[in-house]
Amino acid sequence: MRAALRHPAAWWALLVLGCMPWAWLLAQTLLDQLGPNPAEALIRATGDWTLRSLCVVLAVSPLRTWLGWPELLRFRRMLGLLVFGYASLHMLCYVWFDMGFDLADTLHDIIKRPFIWLGFSGFVILWALAATSFNRAVRWLGGKRWQVLHRGVYGVAVLAVLHFWWMRAGKQDFAEVLVYAGILAALLGWRVLRRSAQRP
Repeated sequence: MRAALRHPAAWWALLVLGCMPWAWLLAQTLLDQLGPNPAEALIRATGDWTLRSLCVVLAVSPLRTWLGWPELLRFRRMLGLLVFGYASLHMLCYVWFDMGFDLADTLHDIIKRPFIWLGFSGFVILWALAATSFNRAVRWLGGKRWQVLHRGVYGVAVLAVLHFWWMRAGKQDFAEVLVYAGILAALLGWRVLRRSAQRP
């Protein structure tokens, strides 16, 4: 398994796998198979895949430690960009289908509705992380400042769960929210415990 992870093709294979949900949604859209409300289905699906990919990228470090596979780190940047990609699609679907690309209405809606404000805040942080995910940005910012900035992904996880929870509050349907919250809490909790154990 470790040899397969080190193979140059593994990076591309994982990228293709990560893009498959996007390709599936595109195919469903073209074939008109998204149900009676395609816009809502796309907004919901892209949001779900943003959360799922966020869970995956946050699982890289724990898995690397538990399994002793440092090779997993070579995929972390690409997985993070996939999170940003699905978040961008989620934002695009909202601005397009809900707001009709009306910037004034979009800004008003973001300010008026707290759950959208939370989601938008998370997207802004993701944009900053994606824009500084390259080696040149690491050199420009310096290693320590870059690390501090990219710990913002933990804030994104909290904002994403709150965004989902608030969105579901109207329907009193929290089952899926609790699943994502539990997974992300475990992944973030592992980091807190590990840092506490490393302190002298």
